[in-house]
Amino acid sequence: MVTKQLVQNVLNTKVADIPEEVKLHGKRSLYNWMGVAIGAANHPSVDMVLGLKEDIGSTEQVSIFGRSEKVDILLGSLINGMSSHIFDYDDTHLDTIHHPSGPVAPVVLALAEKLNISGEKALHAFILGCEVELRIANAVYPSHYHLGYHITSSTGVFGSAVAAGLLLDLTEEQMVWALGIAGTQSFGLREMFGTMTKPFHPGKAAQNGLLAALLAKKNFTSSTEVLEAKRGFANVLAPEHDLSKVNVKWGEQWELLKNAFKPYACGIVLHPAIDACIALGKQVDAEQVERIELVVNPYVLELTGKPTPPTGLAGKFSIYHTGAIAFLEGDAGEAQYADEKVIDPKVVEFRTKITPKVDESVKEEEVQATAYLKDGSKVEHVVKNATGSIENPMTDEDLAKKFKKLTASIIGDEQIEELTKAIYKIDQLKDLNDLIKLTNPNKQEILN
Repeated sequence: MVTKQLVQNVLNTKVADIPEEVKLHGKRSLYNWMGVAIGAANHPSVDMVLGLKEDIGSTEQVSIFGRSEKVDILLGSLINGMSSHIFDYDDTHLDTIHHPSGPVAPVVLALAEKLNISGEKALHAFILGCEVELRIANAVYPSHYHLGYHITSSTGVFGSAVAAGLLLDLTEEQMVWALGIAGTQSFGLREMFGTMTKPFHPGKAAQNGLLAALLAKKNFTSSTEVLEAKRGFANVLAPEHDLSKVNVKWGEQWELLKNAFKPYACGIVLHPAIDACIALGKQVDAEQVERIELVVNPYVLELTGKPTPPTGLAGKFSIYHTGAIAFLEGDAGEAQYADEKVIDPKVVEFRTKITPKVDESVKEEEVQATAYLKDGSKVEHVVKNATGSIENPMTDEDLAKKFKKLTASIIGDEQIEELTKAIYKIDQLKDLNDLIKLTNPNKQEILN
């Protein structure tokens, strides 16, 4: 009854039942998501997928954020979900390394645009969609992730389906079917990390969840026990799981409040090392350094052990490149992961000085960094909670700076200011038409 109980919980949770702090964090999550989606809108991989528009005869229904083109709702959900994860700069539920907004926000905004849905209803669907996927992620993490699944897409498809189901006004029976249709489309392999296919995952989860809800609306049937059945999601894809976590303290405990925002454009496991290398770089010159030892949790090296990344995307999964660039440039934004950075002779030479060391006693959010200098001395820096963690979060001012840094060259300062205001008052908007127009680089041409 896990699946059915989850659906009942979702359908019984009205807007008024959601605490104000959760609504605010939902808006912050949408704001952060929109910034990274617009910021990557002109990435070559987006051009490739958008190039399918003519091949498949996609009709112009919804917007691509940061671009002027329009496509159908399924292709739009795929592209907007993908673009938001290209920079690996999106939000993160630290307990499960899940990026909740990626599979859900594209679907909510696509349906809101196509069906002229109110901002309040859209925010409601976004929050509950994220809550569902995070609770399912809690139930199967870490065994599901260790098995090799990209949990953002494999559980994100459920959040996408629920959010779409709410906006399509599915019945209880239809919503159960939607989860079943979504669950059978659960996918995403960690083998793809460091390639264009990794950001494809949350986009496809968005598309698959939306398709599931659209089919369920037409009474397309599925299993009614997709989560708990013997051959269902948890038993097939997670050797160890605890499905009691799916519905526990529903309405009292909000997983979305654990959603954190990244100050750096790479996997969250690298953030402690970045903080440490930036700090060391402020204290000593590169010429003085013999080597930098980074004592990390084993999981860090498992995910980011690429010593010679060939591309910027691969560099996001290299503690060697990341440590070197953070020390040398004092940042790890998207500019530090450009293709030319990973082949820069100065960076290539310095990353040979980065020497990670595994220690199981070190937590994932920690690092012990030591710069051993050529004169025999050393400088140490310990990070207990990285910037962007729940314990050391990004402020609203930090988020605004990040948003502007990502989007200014695409939509300009005036639209940034207007869009920021619109997102933070989304639940007061009768529809999202004007908000979505503000994501277009040619907004003035559209309005005139």
